[in-house]
Amino acid sequence: MFFTFYRLSQEASENKIALEDVDLLAPITNPDKVLCIGMNYKDHCEEQNKPIPTEPVVFNKFPSCIVGPHDDIPYPKITHELDWEVELAIVIGKKGFNIPLAQAPEHIFGFTVAHDVSARDWQLKRNAGQWLLGKAMDAFCPLGPALVTSDELGDPHDLHLTCKVNGETKQDSRTTQLVFDTNQIVAWCSQFCTLLPGDVILTGTPPGVGCFMKPPQFLQKGDVVECYIENIGSITNKIV
Repeated sequence: MFFTFYRLSQEASENKIALEDVDLLAPITNPDKVLCIGMNYKDHCEEQNKPIPTEPVVFNKFPSCIVGPHDDIPYPKITHELDWEVELAIVIGKKGFNIPLAQAPEHIFGFTVAHDVSARDWQLKRNAGQWLLGKAMDAFCPLGPALVTSDELGDPHDLHLTCKVNGETKQDSRTTQLVFDTNQIVAWCSQFCTLLPGDVILTGTPPGVGCFMKPPQFLQKGDVVECYIENIGSITNKIV
């Protein structure tokens, strides 16, 4: 099942809704928590010449990071190295703590597309190397365009995903490259905190991010970022 959330304009017909009369909202707007998994694609680890992690690398964003699938992303004045990351996001549907791996699928309601916007200077060079500030600024987690339930998505571990900036493909991979799959992520995270319905977990990004390009590339005001995942759709956000 696909879930989309929208706001109607006054011009919308009672019987038919034109796309231009709809503002799509994020499918999840106020979760208890937004967790994120770093270094979770084999090809992304290779891109950085880093070893593949032996356990999930967990950080977080705030619920205030979430914006809609077509909302603008304000460029924070405090950063000069804004970067893109397409990610498959898990949405929790059932409360759980210390969830056994075999039962993890029962706790996953569905999936959506996430853009893990990142201020690389604050993530990698400032704040003593702690990632939070570089990942959790306002509007740093666009979500959408729909929430697709597990029974409709197909295999979450064999999906094509891409990120384009101004129409140019920057990231192009498949979730077959995941180091830890979605069930392992849910089971692992539930050891530390109770997962609640509506919680969002970003599962990592493939290679092609700007900070590891030679020379590095970063987003500028006016750039348009499109994140796509097979069987879910695309989110498109402009940097303003």
